[in-house]
Amino acid sequence: MLHPFFSEGQKPRIFGHRGYVSAAEAERGIVENSRAAIAAALAAGADYVESDCQLTADGVVVLFHDNTLERTLGDTRRISQVSSAELADAMAERGGLLTLEAALSDFPSARPNLDMKTPEVATPAGTLIGELAPARVLISSFSDTLRREALAAAEVGGIRPATGAGQSAIVKILGAVAMRSASLLDRAFAGIDALQIPVKQGPVKVLSPGLLRAAHARGVEVHIWTVNEPVQMRELVELGVDGIITDRTDVAVAALRGSR
Repeated sequence: MLHPFFSEGQKPRIFGHRGYVSAAEAERGIVENSRAAIAAALAAGADYVESDCQLTADGVVVLFHDNTLERTLGDTRRISQVSSAELADAMAERGGLLTLEAALSDFPSARPNLDMKTPEVATPAGTLIGELAPARVLISSFSDTLRREALAAAEVGGIRPATGAGQSAIVKILGAVAMRSASLLDRAFAGIDALQIPVKQGPVKVLSPGLLRAAHARGVEVHIWTVNEPVQMRELVELGVDGIITDRTDVAVAALRGSR
């Protein structure tokens, strides 16, 4: 059965990857995962936003991709060494810091796809998701262990957020597809709502018609990251993928739905 996370968005699903920062906004210093970037993705037409969860030194869950501030803010410190107030000051001219609590409360129409980035953040992030918006969040992580920890924390109220396969689950799914084993596929896809993958990883082809058939037969959506070219977006949708994760929400909306 389709998870409520997918109940209101239309297909193909467009995920704003870390929000959306136009070239003009980037020139102004606006950065990914900021309040401005998340708001821009929604304004440009994304139904979903893909973002990342980190934990500050004072225990606040914030939307931020890297473990350090270096790439985004030119500061070598780790997120875990910086207080939320310090981070808010650093982000003030860069689009504004967005905490997870604010993201879920201030953007009630948004459906966040949230990646758990560190062991420390899984339980506090999951707890907040469970308290505020379990039905409209998809929890993911490279680590299936962190993904399960966040899900366990979020299920306290009895509603399970949607979830996407981590690396070990994806490996099992690919192996089951290669073996064409229905029983292995059933086990590999159990408890998974979305398979979020690249077309290929290095020389290894990940997406295939067989994978799509296996996922769809079990009610699992397939979303492809990170796709920024309109021709490839349309080709993937024609192949049967359910969603596109993109840095260019504007391009995706124009290519897949027509300009708004």
